[in-house]
Amino acid sequence: MKQHFPTMAKSALAGFALTIAGFAGMQLSAQAIAGHNSNAPVSYAADRIELQDRQNRVVLSGNVQITQAGLSLNAARTIVNYSDAGNLSIQRIMATGGVNVQRGNERARGDTAVYDFNRRIITMAGNVRLNRGGDTLNGGRLVIDLASGVSSIDGRASGSSGVTGSSTNSEGRVTGTFSVPEN
Repeated sequence: MKQHFPTMAKSALAGFALTIAGFAGMQLSAQAIAGHNSNAPVSYAADRIELQDRQNRVVLSGNVQITQAGLSLNAARTIVNYSDAGNLSIQRIMATGGVNVQRGNERARGDTAVYDFNRRIITMAGNVRLNRGGDTLNGGRLVIDLASGVSSIDGRASGSSGVTGSSTNSEGRVTGTFSVPEN
């Protein structure tokens, strides 16, 4: 029995090391979106656009496509809040209905999303899925800090971000798969 314990301990340690390496790979994947220039111009297209001047917002609905410096956001509906101090300046985009965000080979999907231009943070909630190549993370809420390059996934869609949604994972845990290089 003493002979098996060191072997079992080494196997457990190797498994732990592979898991940590996998998480490191996902952190690198988050760098694709996190390296985004949030000061670049924003382009948009939708089936319907409604300008609400008194509320300083634009409502885009139906097959919404928003792009900015290689980052694309697709959703069923978005509300774009802006300030008008001589020139229009986007403050926040709130997206609902099958939200997809993509930059390079990184894709994030969720029920809702908020892109806060002032804080340089994208928060997605509800059935969140982050993909890069063969690597996948699933959870309730994804926060991408464009300024620091740090991204995190929580098991539940809760927190002070103002974005909530329901998670298919009733235990509120983050799950995923990581590809392992073949030797």
